[in-house]
Amino acid sequence: MVNNDNKIGQSISYGKQTISEEDVQEVVKTLQSEFLTCGPKVKEFEVKFADYVGSKYAVAVSNGTAALHLACLSVGLKKDDELITSPITFAASANCALYCGAKPVFVDVDENGLIDANKIENKITEKTKIIIPVHYTGLSCNLEKIKEIANRHNLIIIEDACHALGAKYNDYNIGDCKFSDMACFSFHPVKHITTGEGGIITTNSKEIYDKLLVLRHHGIVKDSNQFINQNEGPWYHEIQELGFNYRITDFQCALGMSQLNKIDSFVNKRREIAKKYDFAFKESQGIEIIKENENLFNSYHLYVIKVKDKFVRLSLFNYLRDNNVFCQVHYIPVYWHPYYQKIGYKRGLCPIAESFYERIISLPVYPNLGENDQDKVILLIKKICDGTIVNF
Repeated sequence: MVNNDNKIGQSISYGKQTISEEDVQEVVKTLQSEFLTCGPKVKEFEVKFADYVGSKYAVAVSNGTAALHLACLSVGLKKDDELITSPITFAASANCALYCGAKPVFVDVDENGLIDANKIENKITEKTKIIIPVHYTGLSCNLEKIKEIANRHNLIIIEDACHALGAKYNDYNIGDCKFSDMACFSFHPVKHITTGEGGIITTNSKEIYDKLLVLRHHGIVKDSNQFINQNEGPWYHEIQELGFNYRITDFQCALGMSQLNKIDSFVNKRREIAKKYDFAFKESQGIEIIKENENLFNSYHLYVIKVKDKFVRLSLFNYLRDNNVFCQVHYIPVYWHPYYQKIGYKRGLCPIAESFYERIISLPVYPNLGENDQDKVILLIKKICDGTIVNF
């Protein structure tokens, strides 16, 4: 049996990629092929990904932020519109509104760090156009409730599913867009699968799909049936929208397809690691875990615990780092960042989210995390939070 534990003294990070020789060879083959970008591997990856999550269409892009931006553009988000999202997320979930000239509106979270669906309706105004629920850690938001609200107010739902590849809501795959207009994923190295950098948007709408394809590639239209001006020859094309260069390469998509072949095993391993953490901390007086409800299936991009307060969190973070365990905190509330303060947002906006942030820490969870390393993490945490004696 292969021992995947890190060598003695080697650091343990909160997350990292799992790359096999098979992955490498798929990239090499594509690098040696005719197309490096705008070739067949992109479409193959899109079809394979859509098939996996159960959506009709998928559009691969350069990263998860690009996915969120294009998703907003494709439904016409514009200046003075409003977009509702969670403050406990990477800033791209809100920045995508600013990129379009719109205003992010933050709704407080529940005890698991998910947007509180019961508080969304109070933040809806005549300017609201989009809701972006964030499936934090890989745990789904209350999609049925959010869909009911969106239907009543004629709003678009774009799922930020960057944490949630392989996750489920009831028996529905996150990304199948049964309760939304689009879902956006990231393929950053710490995510479930990686393309180095990359992202993808899934949808069941042909209209949105066609718009995304144009926006991804500078707003260029090559179909002569759609030209506005006279067709001047075989080379002719038109820029009909202000699009972007958000393309992804063929060799990235070759890696993505190879990684996607292993997604179920990756998710199963993450769930095994989470189960071990759950068991280790379930009776701890100083640690609170995020629980998976019966109708949810968490794919555990992150494993987050809550400790007593920010002082314990800081002590724990430093102690782990001193012992070569490099955890992380996900996330500082978006509107706490100086840029958001500069444009008028103030602390106190979402008190539950702010309290949640001050207590959380993300523990190592990735497929190649060895048992001995996980045991070390657990023991170190218990020493700080429960006063357990630790000897190494």
